[in-house]
Amino acid sequence: MPNDMKSEAYYLEERTAVFGESVIELCLELSTTPVSAPLITQFVKSSTSIGANYCEADDAESKADFRHKIAICRKEARETKHWCRMLAKALPKQADALRSLWKEANALHLNFARIVRTTDANLRRDRAAKKRPATA
Repeated sequence: MPNDMKSEAYYLEERTAVFGESVIELCLELSTTPVSAPLITQFVKSSTSIGANYCEADDAESKADFRHKIAICRKEARETKHWCRMLAKALPKQADALRSLWKEANALHLNFARIVRTTDANLRRDRAAKKRPATA
């Protein structure tokens, strides 16, 4: 793996971990009501799942496995944005803090979407190269 990809891998591993920790810290301070309690649970689950799935992707057994796990990261980041929005509606006094977390979830989502697109292109290129007859 080229050095720039290794540094990006480390960067995303740390960034997703810090993001999950930030969500946990905020959620520990939120007031729980019958409406907010399940939203908080879902928010914590999806936001911390991003980093866990990134660790899985980092240890993928193949390019296809990597792509699948990164796509899960993308999906969890999108879901996190949804729960963040619902919490902002349920707890409007926390809207600013939640907006900041939504922005980071969005940035992560965009990063994972880019990685999926790049991986898809690389997988297509690899398949095409295998189909070409070898030239002498």
